Amino acid sequence: STALWHQWRGGETESAERARQQASWVLVGALDWARLILREDARSGGTDHLAEPWAVPLREARLSTFLAADRQSGDSGELLEAFLSGSIIDAQARMNLRNLVDGARVSEPALRSFTRLFEQLGLPQRELLALAENLRFALDTSADNRSGAMAPLQPTHAAQLVWLGLSPSTLRALEPHATWLPARAPLNLNTAEAEALHASIPGLDMAGAQRMVAARAGGHFETLAAAAAAAGVSAAVLQDGEHSVTTRFFEVQGQLRLDETVVAEKSLLQRDGQDVRVLWRERVLP
Repeated sequence: STALWHQWRGGETESAERARQQASWVLVGALDWARLILREDARSGGTDHLAEPWAVPLREARLSTFLAADRQSGDSGELLEAFLSGSIIDAQARMNLRNLVDGARVSEPALRSFTRLFEQLGLPQRELLALAENLRFALDTSADNRSGAMAPLQPTHAAQLVWLGLSPSTLRALEPHATWLPARAPLNLNTAEAEALHASIPGLDMAGAQRMVAARAGGHFETLAAAAAAAGVSAAVLQDGEHSVTTRFFEVQGQLRLDETVVAEKSLLQRDGQDVRVLWRERVLP
């Protein structure tokens, strides 16, 4: 009985590992597909908005017919059930915490924007100030930074900002409205939610932000001037470094359900012209 149990366990382990490997390879193909979609979108040029093909999520779809199975056998019970789902999300639809530091100094416009966001969400301002100072310290690579060896590690994901002064509860509250990107990146006014618009645009109240969201539902903003007109603010309020109608960074989420195994991954893509490259890729909980 012991030998039988070990044999059964070995077979189950091998089967589960094979399923995970197959799921991983399918998700690699799905990521390449997402890169192709973004490359074709760049070929057409123009702005980035929620009515474009990349913004349409893929609902869970059956992939059994694409697997290497004997389709002539007529025994559908032998076909392994596989379902793929995923989405491409504009990473610049959320406020970029990396914007808090410009060069070797804390960016005052970005700090004011995040101050409004923290007030809106009821989060402690002291954590924002600590984060800004720690980020400045971590990102300062100049020769004048004599204590650079003692600087905290530069984050690569938003979850790592707990190292720099944010509490886990604050990070959870910020997650729908803010993110961390590897470079300074403006907020895309065509994809941002009302909370981010309200915090990012000086002089814009929540009612005005909601009107912007409603206005772009009938047609996206081609320029910052058009966005300013919809917001009812001066065009000078919108700055190129803080606001945009295009996007460079996209987040790709994919999930494959293969038999009894579920594998989910999240990736960050950077698009420069028609060059779309993967910055990082990680396994996440389904």
